[in-house]
Amino acid sequence: MASVTMYTTRTCPFCKMQKDYFNSKSIVYREILVDENPDEAQKMIEISGQMGVPFTVIVKDDGTQENILGFDKARIDSALKIVS
Repeated sequence: MASVTMYTTRTCPFCKMQKDYFNSKSIVYREILVDENPDEAQKMIEISGQMGVPFTVIVKDDGTQENILGFDKARIDSALKIVS
């Protein structure tokens, strides 16, 4: 199963929408609150080159990684092979 990490903030409405979507699809994910953890915020910036959230890192079963900025349902579904 793919590993899913989502970088969020407490006040981000799109982060909430994405978490609700993940929960509705029973997607197990790790949430990192970058507004509470500056070290993790820096790590996110190094990976993504920017500061926007939600930022999701999906490591697929074959080891490839997909980075998704924003709540992009189509890209998430494609990366996780979710059929709507």
